[in-house]
Amino acid sequence: MSGNTSYPVFILDGQFFTWGKNSHGQLGLGKEFPSQASPQRVRSLEGIPLAQVAAGGAHSFALSLSGAVFGWGMNNAGQLGSNAHSFAERPFGGSGNKWNSDFSLILDRESPCHVKLLRTQKVVYISCGEEHTAVLTKSGGVFTFGAGSCGQLGHDSMNDEVNPRRVLELMGSEVTQIACGRQHTLAFVPSSGLIYAFGCGARGQLGTGHTCNVKCPSPVKGYWAAHSGQLSARAGKSDFHWNDRLFRFPFLIPIRVVFALFFFYYTFLTFLFRIDEHFKTSPKIPGIDLNSTRVLFEKLMSSQHSMILEQILNSFESCLIPQLSSSPPDVEAMRIYLILPEFPLLQDSKYYITLTIPLAMAILRLDTNPSKVLDNWWSQVCPKYFMKLVNLYKGAVVYLLRGRKTFLIPVLFNNYVTAALKLLEKLYKVNLKVKHVEYDTFYIPEISNLVDIQEDYLMWFLHQAGMVRIHDTVTLCSYPFIFDAQAKTKMLQTDAELQMQVAVNGANLQNVFMLLTLEPLLARSPFLVLHVRRNNLVGDALRELSIHSDIDLKKPLKVIFDGEEAVDAGGVTKEFFLLLLKELLNPIYGMFTYYQDSNLLWFSDTCFVEHNWFHLIGITCGLAIYNSTVVDLHFPLALYKKLLNVKPGLEDLKELSPTEGRSLQELLDYPGEDIEETFCLNFTICRESYGVIEQKKLIPGGDKVTVRKDNRHEFVDAYVNYVFQISVHEWYTAFSSGFLKVCGGKVLELFQPSELRAMMVGNSNYNWQELEETAIYKGDYSATHPTVKLFWETFHEFPLEKKKKFLLFLTGSDRIPIYGMASLQIVIQSTASGEEYLPVAHTCYNLLDLPKYSSKEILSARLTQALDNYEGFSLA
Repeated sequence: MSGNTSYPVFILDGQFFTWGKNSHGQLGLGKEFPSQASPQRVRSLEGIPLAQVAAGGAHSFALSLSGAVFGWGMNNAGQLGSNAHSFAERPFGGSGNKWNSDFSLILDRESPCHVKLLRTQKVVYISCGEEHTAVLTKSGGVFTFGAGSCGQLGHDSMNDEVNPRRVLELMGSEVTQIACGRQHTLAFVPSSGLIYAFGCGARGQLGTGHTCNVKCPSPVKGYWAAHSGQLSARAGKSDFHWNDRLFRFPFLIPIRVVFALFFFYYTFLTFLFRIDEHFKTSPKIPGIDLNSTRVLFEKLMSSQHSMILEQILNSFESCLIPQLSSSPPDVEAMRIYLILPEFPLLQDSKYYITLTIPLAMAILRLDTNPSKVLDNWWSQVCPKYFMKLVNLYKGAVVYLLRGRKTFLIPVLFNNYVTAALKLLEKLYKVNLKVKHVEYDTFYIPEISNLVDIQEDYLMWFLHQAGMVRIHDTVTLCSYPFIFDAQAKTKMLQTDAELQMQVAVNGANLQNVFMLLTLEPLLARSPFLVLHVRRNNLVGDALRELSIHSDIDLKKPLKVIFDGEEAVDAGGVTKEFFLLLLKELLNPIYGMFTYYQDSNLLWFSDTCFVEHNWFHLIGITCGLAIYNSTVVDLHFPLALYKKLLNVKPGLEDLKELSPTEGRSLQELLDYPGEDIEETFCLNFTICRESYGVIEQKKLIPGGDKVTVRKDNRHEFVDAYVNYVFQISVHEWYTAFSSGFLKVCGGKVLELFQPSELRAMMVGNSNYNWQELEETAIYKGDYSATHPTVKLFWETFHEFPLEKKKKFLLFLTGSDRIPIYGMASLQIVIQSTASGEEYLPVAHTCYNLLDLPKYSSKEILSARLTQALDNYEGFSLA
């Protein structure tokens, strides 16, 4: 393990020490360190679980458990395995010489340098000569590099090698041991009982019976048997040592020594890793078996290991997590960030402050490159692991919010909760790309009861507007992904009231908290009242909405139909929306194109109505959201993406027009070179307008540009851009200006496109039991009435599609409000009609007239007939 001029030592807890001469940087301490008479820690390798260290004449190597090779010191003959042109920087920056044209080709290294050329070779052992190096791989291969003047590299030449090169003469033999002398090398092949030697033989050190140098591996006389306890390089034979001795190993030395520092413990954990995966560690692959890690932790949690567990806990709290570096020396040192969340005590709220939150802070301290590596690894973990991580930090946020008043130092609370929220934000961004879990997994429903959302939104709004500066204060609205529908609805209402108040007070806000008291303003003009006639609904709506200011549109809506005395308790407003949208979306106006294979609507390429019609539809959609009314609008997610400044892509076209989307995907996936002949496309798109097929150019001169293999991605992008942007720009602009007039502002930034769609058209998170539990009964009916009981028995036996059809029949939409099933609150009332009559739905009031049927069979038949005959407010 030691060389002529320096001495490296690797001790049990993972610390690595060197001392001695440092004329060529062989101590690995950096160029600012001279020779050392006492042991010095090589801090640049801390955090990497080392399997072996080796030293040559004036160069040294360290081998990690995953096969990463680090070399430093003299490199005059290339004995470090890298020259100036192929110099492998340490993954995250690190120290080390930089190549310069003024330097010689071969450079010494004062600090450990990662030899990337060996990363994928699964190196298990390193041996160093005076100026050459040999490495052994898991499969029994041998690589050599450095000085070759005596043939010690075994490449049938006397040349030096600056890069690792495989000894071809040994290929086909499984070498299990290697050793380097000053200028010679030995390799042992147990299957044949042969030792091969090559290099300097001037003093008979090769054992060949001659004193000449040997350039190729030559057998040493005799038959050499493997020791019975020797480890084979093959995985199958080494599994015993990696697994069976796992739980005996720690007890061979004092617990205090084993767990005093985390480095040994981390090394110990790596024995859990499946060998093949372990050697694949890279910025994209963690090479770790998290299931085995979980098993280890579960065993340690048993009562018989309580002393060890206590030592581990103390080590984690006082040493491991506080000492995690912001710039780990290698990706292998990053695996601790995947291991630690499996430690069960991190899930215990008693350790949130000492373990869970400090781990989040350590992750957030990571420099850019290691932080990206962790994101890559999180992208590959199983959804169950990812969800556990999300739930861990959601739990920490709730714990901190509940105990907010117990923190004597407010800044500590702010730091802790900010760390938990920022880690959730990091996980959320990863999830946007890989979709491990649904977006609502990040919701923290408890927030509505733990935080004054109105005040939090106000502070966030004013800070975003530059009206106030927030110091050492957390605004949860900065992390909108944690809010559920209930919380976002409250923000929406707060935003409306806030915009009204700001309009009244102007920019001179003497006291920002006066904005929380909005009742006087609302009392002066509490509602947006529209007077309309049923036979001129669109014209009256346009007239009424044009005379109201933008601020008036934020008020609760009340609708009065001319000549009708009904008090609008919500039903009239709902009917207004249904009738108005049915009229506006009537196909005779050609405002929208109906896609039959998706049952969705999109803006027509050409239409002849005035822009203010689209503007009115936009206002109507915004009003529906503000007035908590679900409208059955069949628009694709692309519309809501555009409203939130998210560019639609090919996936959105697949939703709107599956046939077109699939065709474009086939174009992208086509493996052949003959795209021009197979698809016969140019940069144009065909569209039908009033029975006439027109060819539209996707780019200038597109009819003369053929789609080829090298430009097909540009064609698909241009196609999608035409459908969602260019062709509809005029009509969409009018629509969005109307929508944003009602729902614009900072509050919109808090929504995801899918959430905004759910706010308008509801969602499909059905809870049929809740529908029954919240139902209201009138007339002779109650929850225990025989007919009512028959009704619910029948309903719960319906398949999903039939239940959705009932919702459409009763409420005008087969989706439910974003606030949940309970907010529907359907009403069932008895009628005097005989059982030969069908049930009748009053859609605007969610009211069902249900005759008193005498049997379940009759009730099921009549209800099914009613559903089958229902046409509803079809918008297509």
